[in-house]
This record gives sequence, structure tokens and C-alpha cells, in this order.
Amino acid sequence: MSLDVSNLSFSYTKESRLVLNGVSFSAKSGDLLAVLGPNGVGKSTLFRCILGFLTNYSGQIQLNGIDLKKLDSRSIARMVAYIPQSTYPVFNFAVLDLVLMGMTNQIRLLGEPKAEHVEKALKAMKSLGIDKLKNAGYAEISGGERQLALIARALVQDAKILIMDEPTANLDYGNQIRVMRRIRKLADAGYLIILSTHNPEHAFLYANRVLVIKDGCVIADGIPSADLTAELIGTVYGVKVHVDDYQNIAGVHKICVPVDTDYSDNADD
Repeated sequence: MSLDVSNLSFSYTKESRLVLNGVSFSAKSGDLLAVLGPNGVGKSTLFRCILGFLTNYSGQIQLNGIDLKKLDSRSIARMVAYIPQSTYPVFNFAVLDLVLMGMTNQIRLLGEPKAEHVEKALKAMKSLGIDKLKNAGYAEISGGERQLALIARALVQDAKILIMDEPTANLDYGNQIRVMRRIRKLADAGYLIILSTHNPEHAFLYANRVLVIKDGCVIADGIPSADLTAELIGTVYGVKVHVDDYQNIAGVHKICVPVDTDYSDNADD
């Protein structure tokens, strides 16, 4: 599976500024591409274009060599699945029922799931370690478990490209690690994963690719350990940081820490 984005530009109206301006990058099966950038730089808009929700863009998006604009929504859904941020649900669906909702393109309209559909959903849940929650209410489980349930719902869609919008937002530290470990394992299993994050550590620890966007433009595309520098992070987020090597039993990886430890009201003066 491959994704190729070439010179992608987009604005919501003819009179408004370009939200995306000449964005180009490629990714393939096994990639975990972390997309970084401050709020409002076009990350979510980029995802909406790749998902086929926004079509009036210039440039080109190709899925497995096929122009996205030549595919209908059902064909796109066979290749790309979207995992939103975990939010508190309106309805307290059982977790299994929520996962089964990912098979709407496989179950007849108004039809009921068959035994093979349930088995497939349980297999996806087991791969993420949440199969024991099948009868639990979605509103009653933890934020990390809700996020894993949303990922399981995407997996049963059978798409091999997963688009994740800040999958660890609003999660505590432990759940962030648990979710990111599961996501890394999915990439290792051959999925092409693109996720947005504001945490450079996620790119350093789990991603093999990083894409940095600022003002709608790609300002870095490469390997996190080599291309995600302290200078780049400072440029993007407007803070001084130090990036250095850290070694533990798992090997050597980069860490990012703030340089300025003065938290007084006049720290920016």
C-alpha cells in the first residue's frame, strides 16, 4: 500500500488564505509517519483531503497509484480508515457493537452482523488487548481503552492506511504509552499509519518518519532522529528546547526537554 501527495494546495474559499500550500510527501506500508505542527497549520485539513472529504484541492493524491479523485467513497474506505480523537460518547454502546460499526461497508443496509463479523471484530479487539471489554459500555471504559476501541473499529474496515488525528489527546501518561505501543505494532504488521501529534517524543520513540508543517507548508520530511532538531522544534513551536541522546536497556533514542526553566510571569521578557 502506498500514499503519494504531490503539490497539494487547499483553501476553504477563493478569497481565504491557503490552508495547505504545495504539500508533498510519500509513505508506504510499514511506515508510521508522525505529523507535527502547531494548531491551525493544516494537519486536519490534510487528513480530510486524503480521506476524500475535501475534493476541491489542487495537486494530486494517489492511493496505490490511483488518483483519489477517480475513486468513490466506498473505494476510498476500502483503503483508508480514520481514527478520530477519543471523546465521551452520547450513547453508551457496548464496545463490541462499536467495533462492528466499522463493517458498514461489509454488512447489508439494515442487516444484522453475522457470526463471521462478530468473530472478526473480536479478533481485532484481541490484537489490541481489549477483547475482555466486549460487553462493557463504551462510556464506562478508560480514555485509552476508548481509543483502542476506535482503532479496532478501523481495523475491521480492512483498510491498510490508518489516519489518526491526535490519538493520544486527553489521555494520561500511561495510556499514551499503551496506545502508541499498539500503534507501532500495527505499523510493524504492515499498516501505513499517519498520525498527528504535538509531542516530539512520540516521533522519536515510535515513528520512523516525521512530517513537520508550518503555515500550510512542509518544512521537514525525514527521519525523526536526524531531522527533528532542537532548532526545528523551536522554529515550529516558538520555544527553546534541547534534544539529546538517551540510552536505556532498549537502546539509544532522542529526548526533548525545554531549555528555559524559569516559569515566572516575566519569563518571555
